[in-house]
Amino acid sequence: MTLRIGVLSLWHVHAWDYIKQVQEHEDTVIAAVWDEDPVRGQAAAEQLNVPFFASLADLLAKDDIDGVIVDAPTRLHTEVLTAAAKAGKHIFTEKVIAATQKEANAVLSEVTKQQVILTVSLPRLNDGYTLAIQDILRQGLLGTITYVRVRLSHDGAIAGWLPAHFYNLEECQGGALIDLGCHPMYLTRLFLGQAVTGVSASFGYLTGKEVEDNAVAALSTDSGAIGVVEAGFVNSHSPFAIEVHGTEGTLLYGTPEQKLLIRTKAAGDAYQEWTEWPLPTAKESAFRQWVAHIQANTFAEENVQIALELTRLMEAANLAAREGRTIFLKALND
Repeated sequence: MTLRIGVLSLWHVHAWDYIKQVQEHEDTVIAAVWDEDPVRGQAAAEQLNVPFFASLADLLAKDDIDGVIVDAPTRLHTEVLTAAAKAGKHIFTEKVIAATQKEANAVLSEVTKQQVILTVSLPRLNDGYTLAIQDILRQGLLGTITYVRVRLSHDGAIAGWLPAHFYNLEECQGGALIDLGCHPMYLTRLFLGQAVTGVSASFGYLTGKEVEDNAVAALSTDSGAIGVVEAGFVNSHSPFAIEVHGTEGTLLYGTPEQKLLIRTKAAGDAYQEWTEWPLPTAKESAFRQWVAHIQANTFAEENVQIALELTRLMEAANLAAREGRTIFLKALND
């Protein structure tokens, strides 16, 4: 059965990328568009040759819409996602679920109540380097993990290609960290392999915008392991980079080549030379996984749990930077 997909906003820079994925999938078609900006939405609908709805409620009331892709401003996520779930529409959404854990929990409560399929776009979970690193960690080749660092940056704020609305604090609920920094955040948490108990953060405002364009967050754990998350809009030629260090070895990815290198202890106390670790084929995209879940009537439980934790860590990091202190997550939850 062909799934008919509604596009809910083209605010995000990846909106057209997801539309392309719908068009390329053999079992999905774009069926309608809504946008909080009617001019932008009408233009997109005309380009796609589908109806435009000025009212979100009217689009969601359509019986022939099976699912929706949400690329609305972060400030609208709770409203839009909750409305879509109440209407019984399956949801594929850009990260984050919401700006706060309370809002994300409200969305998840409605998703669970209505039994709709939710998948959050966390694409780097599916890449070959992530799968390889998870395999290395499962084998215990690095020993006890002590330090994880993941960096992702681009030059959008200094080269001028990032949309102006990405610097609007109200719309975005943050800057470089809550946008680009989502990817190093969920990867750092994944590779730590244990609960994060404290978060501190420091933000930079090099271009004078109202949101940060340079950011670092430090994640602490009860074991003493530390995670470092880095993101920025003002860094030219800054490679995507991963470091994972343990008591028995270290792995590096992307510094600067897209190769995964590992060095571990051999027999005794001597260390092996740096060795390139092969990268497996990436998993299917998050979008294709969402469609498969709809077709099989299964839930993307791991994806949703990682996305929920991402919101929790982002909320803590934003609060830590704003108040200049470490946020202890138990106290935040209480």
